[in-house]
Amino acid sequence: MSRRVLILAALALGAVAGGVQGQVSDDPAETGRLRVAPPRWNASVTARPAIAAFAIGIDGFRVPHRVMALHVLPGARVQITSDEGPQARLTVSDGAGRVRAEAGGSWSWDAPDRAGFYAVRVVAEHLRDTIHVTFMVARLAAEVRDGTLNGYRIGAYRPRPSSMSASYEPPTGFVEARPNDADMLVSPNFRLGQFLCKQPGDPKYLLVSPRLLMKLEALLAAVNRAGYRTSSLAVMSSFRTPAYNRAIGNTTDFSRHLWGDAADVYVDGDGDGRMDDLNGDLISDLGDAR
Repeated sequence: MSRRVLILAALALGAVAGGVQGQVSDDPAETGRLRVAPPRWNASVTARPAIAAFAIGIDGFRVPHRVMALHVLPGARVQITSDEGPQARLTVSDGAGRVRAEAGGSWSWDAPDRAGFYAVRVVAEHLRDTIHVTFMVARLAAEVRDGTLNGYRIGAYRPRPSSMSASYEPPTGFVEARPNDADMLVSPNFRLGQFLCKQPGDPKYLLVSPRLLMKLEALLAAVNRAGYRTSSLAVMSSFRTPAYNRAIGNTTDFSRHLWGDAADVYVDGDGDGRMDDLNGDLISDLGDAR
């Protein structure tokens, strides 16, 4: 067995609780002076718990974390709601005037037609807390030609078999990422670059599920509670294009890696690129994963 031992963290639909420390400032007095932009990894910023003092809904998907990234299609209208309902005392802004207040304590945000990363900041001044949302406006899957998108090899998704759920429908779009996007936070303790396909190219294209991000944050919190201190989890493999999945010898066409909601991760608190010796026997092996 390889000395690099994996813990598999796959998509989970259950409730996620707990939290560890994030690397973005959430003080409304501070963020109010900043340009609204996607937060980036910065270990020098004062750490805060991953779970915010309030929660919001994004098209019905509950977001309790201080940082979350979600992919949307160009031109989509996104609904933002608050757990506090019509009495919500929140300020929602994006710096571009695309946020509109709606009746009943909700807001809408209109995605641009151009692919890219667009930040929305939700501030609860009475709680002195902020949720940073990054909408990753995707390139349409319809733009893929002969298995290639803007020079990047995607390959082909098989049609969903009738025996499988709707989650196996081919993706409708892909997030475009350049090298300087790698340190953008997609959740309090994980960066976009951790989820990129190992397949070379610039730009690259990927998917990353917010449900996966929440599951990884919960797993990270559990690891820290168990006494294994680490600021993130090392991601060995997450999104894979169908082309890359085949190239590395996988024969399945329905791996959840192809939809961006699975990740192979391990604990690497010392940053040496290997699974940490968690049980103190001086080797990294299956015992550490267990």
